[in-house]
Amino acid sequence: MKTLSYDTVTAPGAQPARWLYMLHGIFGSGRNWGSVARRFVREKTEWGVRLVDLRQHGMSAGFPPPHTLETAAADVDALAEALGEVPAAVLGHSFGGKVALMYARQHGAALEQIWIIDSTPESRAPGGSAWEMLDIVRALPPEFPSRAALIDQLRQRGVAAPTAQWMATNLEEQGGVYRWRFDLDAIEDLLLDFFATDLWSVLENPPGRASVHVVKAEESSVLSPSAVRRTEELAAGGRVSLHVVAGGHWVNAENPDALHDLLVRYL
Repeated sequence: MKTLSYDTVTAPGAQPARWLYMLHGIFGSGRNWGSVARRFVREKTEWGVRLVDLRQHGMSAGFPPPHTLETAAADVDALAEALGEVPAAVLGHSFGGKVALMYARQHGAALEQIWIIDSTPESRAPGGSAWEMLDIVRALPPEFPSRAALIDQLRQRGVAAPTAQWMATNLEEQGGVYRWRFDLDAIEDLLLDFFATDLWSVLENPPGRASVHVVKAEESSVLSPSAVRRTEELAAGGRVSLHVVAGGHWVNAENPDALHDLLVRYL
């Protein structure tokens, strides 16, 4: 059985007693969260972090369909079983946030905390930057002479330079040309299931004794006004917290200080 690729981050010389699994967004990889993880474990040495590459992302290629939140969450559970551990906390950003919620619903009876970083439990029609990026990428050629060539083509289509550079990290060199590391059909399947799946039940009734921390980026529209209000109402029950931080959707890059302070305070 295939298992997900991952990187391990611990403080020098530490032997962590508890593990935090970090789950990235669509088109991303676990390494996107490396700087956040390294800073966190330096201060909270009792914790270790697994930077997970979700199915069909990063080095976790070749996973069979169906490509859904359920199978993505089952992959995370299979990784934990292979490592002989039970994560104490799971953190997911964007698409990874909904994978974290699905993991909590299906496999998270022993979780202490669930962190949802600028993601949403609600279902809605497909849209937003990731969906738009999929359309852009599908319109591009299947291979490129260099990463710079991809960046130029993305910039010509209105993609911001930092995003274009980040997308170029998803290319791999094969026989002198560069091709996408991921399968676009699988990415589309994952996104469609992300938009179609409602996971409010996890916030309404967190598994076991787990608490849920929802982090909303102030300048992002991923968490809709109605979803914010519903989260605020659930927060009155004591097991859900809503944290609003400055910055846009890529809070791990745009406002890592605020995210670090939250993790150190509550974990």
